Amino acid sequence: MKMELVKNKVGRMVPTYIEGIGELKPFNGIFDTEVEGRRHGAINSKVVPSDQKLLGSIREAIEKTGLKDGMTVSFHHHLRNGDYVLMMVMDEIAKMGIKDITICSSSLTNAHEGLIEHIKKGVVTGLHTSGLRGNIAKEITTNCILPTPVIFRTHGGRARAIESGDVKIDVAFVAASCCDEMGNMNGKVGKSAFGAMGYPMVDAQYADKVVAITDNLVSYPAYPISIPQNLVDYVVVVEEIGDPSLISAGATRVTKNPLELLIAEYASEVLIQSGLVKEGFSFQAGSGGASLAVAKFLRDYMKENNIVGSFASGGATSYLVELLEEGLFRTLLDTQTFDAKAATSFVKNENHLEMSASMYANPHNKGCVANKLDIMILSATEVDVHYNVNVMTASTGVIMGAQGGHPDTAAGAKLTVVVAPLMRKRIPIVVDEVTTVVTPGETVDVVVTERGIAVNPKNLELLEKLKKTNLPVMTIEELKNLAENFTGKPEKVAFGDKIVGIIEYRDGTAMDVIRNVVK
Repeated sequence: MKMELVKNKVGRMVPTYIEGIGELKPFNGIFDTEVEGRRHGAINSKVVPSDQKLLGSIREAIEKTGLKDGMTVSFHHHLRNGDYVLMMVMDEIAKMGIKDITICSSSLTNAHEGLIEHIKKGVVTGLHTSGLRGNIAKEITTNCILPTPVIFRTHGGRARAIESGDVKIDVAFVAASCCDEMGNMNGKVGKSAFGAMGYPMVDAQYADKVVAITDNLVSYPAYPISIPQNLVDYVVVVEEIGDPSLISAGATRVTKNPLELLIAEYASEVLIQSGLVKEGFSFQAGSGGASLAVAKFLRDYMKENNIVGSFASGGATSYLVELLEEGLFRTLLDTQTFDAKAATSFVKNENHLEMSASMYANPHNKGCVANKLDIMILSATEVDVHYNVNVMTASTGVIMGAQGGHPDTAAGAKLTVVVAPLMRKRIPIVVDEVTTVVTPGETVDVVVTERGIAVNPKNLELLEKLKKTNLPVMTIEELKNLAENFTGKPEKVAFGDKIVGIIEYRDGTAMDVIRNVVK
């Protein structure tokens, strides 16, 4: 049967049905989807006083949960490149002969490349994730090793999918740096402390079975409690849940690159000219060097003008912690902690608050934090003349990134600023059409490069303000032409017919698809 394709609001042709996935609804606007029904719930169960949750091994926990062929398991990636838990569990599942497993992880990193063999042997047949990198991504994009397309969700979209029942988690395996025998747990203390547990909070609430895996069993009750015992079925102690030194992997340092500093300086001036940098404003920046440099310039302006913001949010870095401790923001709201200094901030700063991914960015609840953002600074792999942003695929078409909270915060913030160089390694970043649409252009206000700034025509008020400054304001088409003057027009990637990935917008609609790359 021939696959039916329809054009969505960003002009991408997406299928209405995919075998093994089901029906797809095309993206039709950032707040277009109507919300119906009730929230999905976990199965009822009970624990009597004589029951023991503490088990001797991961294998015993898998057996106790009743995990079978065809089920869905979930993980979180707060330990990022230092995570050991996902592979420990999946290796044990493989040894037990269980197959046809779907993994629903908040993201997948280079630490999970062992999944390649499990996919090839049929142990894993489905992946739901925010991002994918390294050899797993290459194998899926070029060799099509996964039988069904990867479903890529935003952090808010993942929470929405779990709560709505679009995704049913049979067993959630939750890494915890501190846990007691009843399952009260956190990621804030212990030898493997990683900070906030924003992603598995939703998993623990809605999964049928929940297994806490820890390398730091403490006396009852553990504290502080991020996920409580009433949501946990079993507890397993292992030697190590991961290496916390690999959480940041160098991604959270303020840049010293002159080009990126110039971009950051321009972006900071855009923020100031917008009029939003004022008493009580809210702010979020990504973990990249240029984004953090924007925060540095902003810090200086806030100090000079005695401005105190209400909150900074998102993935917390040591730099945001410094702004908190200097009194420049009253609160730091954190769903994912990016480095050790930020993780220790929880212990000493009572106004460093943990939040679930649902509270952070779920578009189908009673109000997420993303909707309260005044300013959002985002990075980009590519931006096109319609202001659509790609952070998922390289110019080669190979998967190499993550949606993260990119589309979530872009939709919620009053001002969304994308910072990116005009070109990378002789490859233009501002293009006619991005390889993969992740964040729709209607949610982007400004694109800032080292050679020019383009303002989305939908924000005419800001455009007029910036024209009165010395900033190099130009149209997005002029930026694209400038890039091509240096690099030439890029060659188009040769894609095959097989869909290997689905870019799902935060509301569950299909934003774009990723097809296999022809070698």
